[in-house]
Amino acid sequence: MYEQTIFRILKEAGPAGLSVKKIARHVYNEQNTFFSVVNFADVHREVRLFLTRNSRHANSMCEHAEGWGAYRLNRNSPKTKQLMLEFRDDEDEDDAPKPTTDLSLSLFD
Repeated sequence: MYEQTIFRILKEAGPAGLSVKKIARHVYNEQNTFFSVVNFADVHREVRLFLTRNSRHANSMCEHAEGWGAYRLNRNSPKTKQLMLEFRDDEDEDDAPKPTTDLSLSLFD
């Protein structure tokens, strides 16, 4: 449910990783809006289950980082490499400078 959000947060965290609580807090802050209220306990449970399921094998998307309950991206995973390429393509499109044209009218013409 929160796969893309968790992946982006872990990507920004870098090789040090983050604890489950901090990841859950970031996901909660991103998903909680005025019209869509989510419960932190539910988000924390979903994040914890997702990270547990996706860190069991050597080729899993996530892996345990140093410290208790900390996770980071597994850079050797084929799925992670594919997602990194997809995110890089999305970022390249957003970072492209857009030409601006002055469409304002002049009062003195």
